[in-house]
Formats: sequence, C-alpha cells, structure tokens
Amino acid sequence: MKTITILVLCLIFVGCRYVRNADDTVYNEVSASALLKKYEWFKDASAKLDSKLASIQVAESRLTALEKQYTGVARKEWARTDAEQSSVWAQEVAGLKMSYNSLASEYNAKMAKENYRFCNEGELPKGATKPLPRDYKPYVTN
Repeated sequence: MKTITILVLCLIFVGCRYVRNADDTVYNEVSASALLKKYEWFKDASAKLDSKLASIQVAESRLTALEKQYTGVARKEWARTDAEQSSVWAQEVAGLKMSYNSLASEYNAKMAKENYRFCNEGELPKGATKPLPRDYKPYVTN
C-alpha cells in the first residue's frame, strides 16, 4: 500500500510539472510583451523587404542604363572601366536579391506558424491601420 501511495504521488508530481511547464510556455508565447515583440519583428522585416526591393530596382536601373550605352557593342569592346563596373553592379544586384530572398523566407516561415495569427487582418493590434502581408512570395529570381 505504501509503495502504491508513493507511486501515485510521483505520478501526480510529474503530471503537475508537465502542466506547469505547458502553462509557462503558453504564457511566454502569448503574453502581451511577447506578441508586441513578434509584431514589431514583422513590421521591421516588412519595411526591410520593401527597402530591399527598392534597392534592387535602383541597382538594376543603374546597370540597365550602363548597358544601354553599349547597345549593339560586344562586351569585349566596352571600355574596361565600364565592363568592370557592369560586373560589380551585376554582383550587387545578385547579392541584394539573395538578401531579399533570405529575409522573405524567414518572414514567410514565421508567418506560417500558428502562433503568429495575430498578424492576420481583423486581429490587428490597437493603433495598427494596415495588416502585414501574409507572405512575400514570389521570391526574386531574375
């Protein structure tokens, strides 16, 4: 009888520990400060993604303007400095696109998680006027 009592008490203790752990986890994930921090991350990431897209457009237009100067001219006949600059700008555009895609994939992955439903339209935090984009697809590939 004593062994059964000890066994029951141990099971109750272990069960309470799991319940307490689950309670702590839920509190840490959905407390007001945690939700605000998550929402701010999405706002910051959204602004960075918009900035990266604008930077990609600027860099591509710079590269296109340079290439237009040499329309119909073989690349090997370009001025050396212009050919080098074109290569540098092409690498810059590729780097910006990779950076955009990396942040967009992180944004999309986090937004897809169940605990980020607060970012959906109709559930905006007080003072917010526009819902965050649900995702940033398609990625920039060319």
